[in-house]
Amino acid sequence: MKFLFDSDTWQEIYGSIRKNKMRTAITIVGVLWGIFLLVVLLGAARGMENGFNKLFGNFATNSVFVWTQSTDTPFKGFQEGRRFSLTMNDIDVLKSEYSDEIKLLAPRNQTNNLIIKDFKSGNFQVSGDYPILDQIQKKQLLYGRFLNGNDILTTAKVAVISEDMYKQLFDKDEFPIGQYIKINAIGYQVIGVYKPSNTIDFDGDCAYIPFTTFKKVYNTANKVDWMMITANEGTNIEQMEKDVLLTLKGLHKVHPDDERAFGSVNLGKEIGKITGFLTGMQFLTWFVGIATLIAGVFAIGNILLITVKERTKEIGIRRALGATPKSIRQQIILESVFLTTIAGMLGIVFGALILFLIDTAFGQGEDAALINPTVNIPIILIAFVTLIVLGTLIGLIPAHMATVVKPIEALREE
Repeated sequence: MKFLFDSDTWQEIYGSIRKNKMRTAITIVGVLWGIFLLVVLLGAARGMENGFNKLFGNFATNSVFVWTQSTDTPFKGFQEGRRFSLTMNDIDVLKSEYSDEIKLLAPRNQTNNLIIKDFKSGNFQVSGDYPILDQIQKKQLLYGRFLNGNDILTTAKVAVISEDMYKQLFDKDEFPIGQYIKINAIGYQVIGVYKPSNTIDFDGDCAYIPFTTFKKVYNTANKVDWMMITANEGTNIEQMEKDVLLTLKGLHKVHPDDERAFGSVNLGKEIGKITGFLTGMQFLTWFVGIATLIAGVFAIGNILLITVKERTKEIGIRRALGATPKSIRQQIILESVFLTTIAGMLGIVFGALILFLIDTAFGQGEDAALINPTVNIPIILIAFVTLIVLGTLIGLIPAHMATVVKPIEALREE
């Protein structure tokens, strides 16, 4: 290790670099560009992933939504175009038949109504729900609580309203909990106020009331407008969707091949497409970054080979004066490692600076496209160490070429 601290060694390296400034600069830029691309692309991919996670942050992503439409195929005496509704019996059957696959199942009923508070009013969506909805799509409560089991059992006339509804119906700084609003001319006590999600939200500004209360007030009997189903971990969400729809077709005497009778959205399937894209992007990022790194390292090998060729006479003189092949080999390898280290450090610094600028420009605010575009330190360290190892290995080639030069032949070289 003494050669690392030998001033003569570093003076020779400095002299070699100084004599080939342009060539050395171009070589460093080649390696720098490789690790710079790797850092920036990985950081951008992470920023996209963070933005994606934020978009679905409060939602159970392995979910399927199902509702009825109208049939497009005659079946068992029913004509094409028949309309029908989901029922609570469907909910019970699905819970029983798919107990291993289904984690959460929320039947829902919705309508639009005029909501009044004293002399203020507005037309809003009213949704009859079970407390389980809060597990599928978590509500960010500003005041109070969400619906609970007791509200369902007692058919309580209580409501959870949105922040915008609160601002529109209540006086400024008026405490909403315990206050009464009128929906369809019936008084409901406000038990909670939630902040609408900036991400996926199927309801918007909505007043949530107990499902049983909705059923009683609007006389929906066993009717269900639509349902939200969340699968257990490890369940094939696409197969579950097919099985559920086939079961519902059987319950409602719908032709098995009828594609219009039921509408559905498979959130897990759609998210899978996005995550697949992100995975592919990360793979492409690694491929491009590593390929560029390797190209840059080979450029260092080439410049050192040229340097060895230009310094053939000098190497011959050193050999004639007693320099050992080991010392010459060490100097060439050290020069290669030095160049790759400088290039790697500059690439990481410039990459981090660009990610900071990207975060400042696109990662701030509620509608940020790239959120916290960063690269984990272990990944940076692995890339940097890999770069140094490659620099060492590529330096072995010109180092070997330098040591096989015979002193007499080198001194004759012009």
